[in-house]
Amino acid sequence: MSDSETAPPAGPQAASVMPQDAPALPAEARKIASGYAFTGPALDLGALLWDGRCHAGAPVRVPLSVLGRHGLVAGATGTGKTKTLQLIAEQLSARGVPVFLADIKGDLSGIARPGQRSDRVRERSGEVGQAWAPAGFPAEFLALGGLGHGVPVRATVTSFGPVLLAKALQLNRTQEQSLGLIFHYADTKGLELIDLKDLRAVVAFLTSDEGRAELGDIGGLSRATTGVILRSLTAFEAQGMADFFGEPEFDTADLLRTAEDGRGVVSVLELPAVQEKPLLFSTFLMWLLADLFHDLPEIGDADKPKLVFFFDEAHLLFHGASRAFLDSITQTVRLIRSKGVGVFFVTQTPKDVPGDVLAQLGNRVQHALRAFTPDDDKALRATVQTFPRSAYDLEELLTGLGTGEAVVTVLGESGAPTPVAATRLRAPESLMGPVDAAELDRAVRASALHDRYAQAVDRESAYERLSAARPQEPAREPEPTARRAPRAPRAGEEEPSLVEQVVHSPMFRSLARSVGTRLGREITRSLFGTARRRR
Repeated sequence: MSDSETAPPAGPQAASVMPQDAPALPAEARKIASGYAFTGPALDLGALLWDGRCHAGAPVRVPLSVLGRHGLVAGATGTGKTKTLQLIAEQLSARGVPVFLADIKGDLSGIARPGQRSDRVRERSGEVGQAWAPAGFPAEFLALGGLGHGVPVRATVTSFGPVLLAKALQLNRTQEQSLGLIFHYADTKGLELIDLKDLRAVVAFLTSDEGRAELGDIGGLSRATTGVILRSLTAFEAQGMADFFGEPEFDTADLLRTAEDGRGVVSVLELPAVQEKPLLFSTFLMWLLADLFHDLPEIGDADKPKLVFFFDEAHLLFHGASRAFLDSITQTVRLIRSKGVGVFFVTQTPKDVPGDVLAQLGNRVQHALRAFTPDDDKALRATVQTFPRSAYDLEELLTGLGTGEAVVTVLGESGAPTPVAATRLRAPESLMGPVDAAELDRAVRASALHDRYAQAVDRESAYERLSAARPQEPAREPEPTARRAPRAPRAGEEEPSLVEQVVHSPMFRSLARSVGTRLGREITRSLFGTARRRR
């Protein structure tokens, strides 16, 4: 979805206007402003605030080249974080950089449509010296599992991996290790885990009398632990989670596209339909990032990033995470920079992000914090300590910032941090609000990705192999787009359980011991246990 008639020029998205009557900057403010006088391509964030005045002649900017060095956008609810994401995403797109945005509240879809002139926009653009012009940007709308308005984003259970799935299921360390053993078995036997039913089938077999010996030489599985895993999977499915796992699996290379006019495509993952399942979508965001890490080649430092990825509600990913899980996040964030991907974590306070991860983030946009409780006051003080030494009283400043104002520090062109700058941010040029559902649906149907991902495919995988047809049934060709239904029970006969279907399958023993060592060898797992078979 794009608006080529309102496309911005190839240069900076909107030039700064220098008012003729701009007041002279005090010496301390001049020193801060000089730290943002970059010579290369840069995005305009806003204008310097000093002593209660906005100085349009002192722009606050961030070099395009350092946006691959990661960042943090933080602040209390209602302080303008979403509009900051929109502002940065617009200018990245104008510079030919694809962007990924997680749209938790559903109000970022307006990036595809030109903004509307208003007194408020005119006032803001005048204050910061912005030559504001309405512009829409090429956007692609995605939805987890197709729940909501967007092209469906699915992952296979195999590629999602045991570590991230254990996080989504809220398993403890012992249960996570057992889940890893189950994945290992499926990998080595070539039993593809496409959806949750496949995983349950493998677990059911490995806990049966006939299947328990399969893992005997590497410790086996505890009935109590696998019972917890099965119950967690059942509860997971009951909450509607099964839709997120399956095929066709989303290819994260589709996040790296540019439009015909050279602007970067903004991929907006619409999440309002699943916002009551925050742990799931935060884990899925990590899968997308881990998958990119797994697939992309090393490129080293570049003039501009290949993709900037905004990771919203980041605190959910870190809450209750194991040390090993946090280490994997830290390593992924550190190493993915050399693959051209910049990651911005979006959350309320920097203390939501572990110190080892925070240390990897070179760019900061800190919106206002509130200090209504002792815990709030403690969080405020901790936030102040994460900033470089500043000419401002940051405790006072951070509680007094208005909506659309922030404290900024970024990496300069030399790699050194810029001075801390209180900033009044520019107004986005696209629509600051959602487009209606009917327009979103039209955009999704018109998408080049729609035909590839819209229709779910359910081909033969672990479940079908483990519950293969009984000998008395004639052999049939597998149906590529639908599961083969098991034989219906005769009158008075109880329907066989999943375990019985697996264990009594006449071909299971030869299958489980011989199938697919070639397929299993093709699986390699990354830091998070994610896997990708080359397409």
